[in-house]
Amino acid sequence: MLDLFDTMWVGQEEVVVNHSVDLTFPIALFVIGAAGFGRPISWKKDAVVPLGHQLTFQDALRAVTQDLPLRLLVPRWAMGLTKRFRRTRLAFDELHRYLTEMIHERQESKDEEHNNDLLSSLVSANDDENLSKGGVRLSDSELIGNIFIILVAGHETTAHVLSFAFALLALHPDKQEEMYQHIKRVLSDGRIPSYDDMPSLTYSSAVFNEALRMFPPVCTVPKSSAEDTTFTLTDVNGTLKTVVVPKGFGLALDVPGLHYNPKYWEDPFAFKPERFLGDWNRDAFIAFSSGYRGCVGRKFAETEGAAVLTILISQYIISIKDEPQFAGETYEQRKARVLDAQTMLTLAPTRLPLVFRRRT
Repeated sequence: MLDLFDTMWVGQEEVVVNHSVDLTFPIALFVIGAAGFGRPISWKKDAVVPLGHQLTFQDALRAVTQDLPLRLLVPRWAMGLTKRFRRTRLAFDELHRYLTEMIHERQESKDEEHNNDLLSSLVSANDDENLSKGGVRLSDSELIGNIFIILVAGHETTAHVLSFAFALLALHPDKQEEMYQHIKRVLSDGRIPSYDDMPSLTYSSAVFNEALRMFPPVCTVPKSSAEDTTFTLTDVNGTLKTVVVPKGFGLALDVPGLHYNPKYWEDPFAFKPERFLGDWNRDAFIAFSSGYRGCVGRKFAETEGAAVLTILISQYIISIKDEPQFAGETYEQRKARVLDAQTMLTLAPTRLPLVFRRRT
């Protein structure tokens, strides 16, 4: 974040971002790249295509996540038929090359600086001497597959939630100011927050959780019944109903359905971060799924989201970009426009133009 302020935004009192994802995507990618894979990336450095490549790491990964359904549906032999297909094929080839380089560099590296990151753990666990009895080594392709899943799950979801959080704060300047005042109380000397500060930055965490409640990146969580069971439910009329679920039966958790259920959330369509400041129903919040199969990166994502929001709001005021073609719209029309979402790989804002004005 500080690299962004000191390089790309330096000397600018006001920064216009025509689509928030153009900002949040690299932020989330840089965080997971540095923390998980020992690959620090600067805003200027990643704008340059390295020798031996045709795309930057960021551009390759973004194109892959956007066009993953396309790659799954179109056979390899047909990927050269159109310009978009060729661009998608290039992105997948480039990302494969980047990830292969990362694995080989780590396998050959004697540097102990990154021994505790996720990539080192994956590579080390795959060494012959570290395999458990009867264990089987993963191929480079299988290692790449694991790294790819972690990269996608570790940055795209966070990027989209941060985009929605920025929009919600811009649409509710009173909540944004409340958050800023809270940050000032916690970080009264103006310092950059450390990990030890995070438990005290409760309003930042509440904003991130409320954005997750309202715009969960994954809207349906597939499950399978491990045994024969029954559910006792109450329908809209208050009538109790028993539902029999046989072993092996496929289930789908409707995340927005639960997150917007007024039985668990008062005024569910309103942006109210304060609902996460007191006691709240943990079982009615499944943005990270739940139970033993819950998201392993939950704590990482929650810490990252709160930290990014804290640093940005402490230094900038966020507002919606005024555009002449929307000059006559009402507040509700503007809200519906900027919060419009579509499901790509995960739930993403359609187009979210923002303005960041430096605080004085």
